[in-house]
Amino acid sequence: MVKIVRKKVLNPSVTLLEVEAPLIAKKARAGQFIILRLDEQGERIPLTIADYDREKGTVTIIFQKVGLTTELLADLNEGDSIKDFVGPLGLPTELPEGARRVCVVGGGVGCAIAYPVLKKFHDCGAEVHAVIGFKNKDLVILEDQFRAASSVLKVCTDDGSYGQKGLVTDALKELIEAGNQYDEVFAIGPMVMMKFVCKTTEPYGVPTTVSMSPIMIDGTGMCGGCRLSVGGEMKFACVDGPDFDGHKVDWDLAVKRNQMYQEFEKHKYEETCNLFKKEAQ
Repeated sequence: MVKIVRKKVLNPSVTLLEVEAPLIAKKARAGQFIILRLDEQGERIPLTIADYDREKGTVTIIFQKVGLTTELLADLNEGDSIKDFVGPLGLPTELPEGARRVCVVGGGVGCAIAYPVLKKFHDCGAEVHAVIGFKNKDLVILEDQFRAASSVLKVCTDDGSYGQKGLVTDALKELIEAGNQYDEVFAIGPMVMMKFVCKTTEPYGVPTTVSMSPIMIDGTGMCGGCRLSVGGEMKFACVDGPDFDGHKVDWDLAVKRNQMYQEFEKHKYEETCNLFKKEAQ
């Protein structure tokens, strides 16, 4: 059981929680994740480690309210506890040997995952460019942190309410065509976004790594729920990833598998919310 020591609402749908987890903080590295369970009856969900403090013994997670568990998690406050908090899991992100210039692309809440990766690249001495995208101005998160750790930052919004209007792929293409030669592009966000980032970089021959977060249960490679087809081979995101060569991922299969339980999750969420409303009356 871990205790929440800090809570911050980043926008109406995204929340930051810092929890006491000294053993995980001691070993955590950028790109790894944890699996948590709120209570004995709760589902297990994976969340990427957004930050860690080895001296304080804390781990930070940033998540979006997309289903019942994340809704309940967002309702917790400082001093509350989470029953199970296991990690660090997965392989840490590695900077390609000799990489001098990289571009990190984040979409929505994926920026919470992209930031520690970007900071690691920056701390390793690489020149880091960043492109982050959101639906609108109200959903922008971590802009100051990205700006402090990157020499070039492009903020995009779908509706043009802030920064550059358009998709992250548009901004990325502009950077490449402006003559920036990247040793690697690292993309983190919705699967559809990552798919099209890869389609953008492929004609230019730019190596592209993606952080995959498919459906996951145990986090140890036993359940097979997070399996992906990468280069024609079956891989498990929990133990072989979460980072993969984006140009080798079977995106159509990955997207299809990730959408398998959307209707069930929506029904469960609505069912529980309706129950809470009735109990409150």
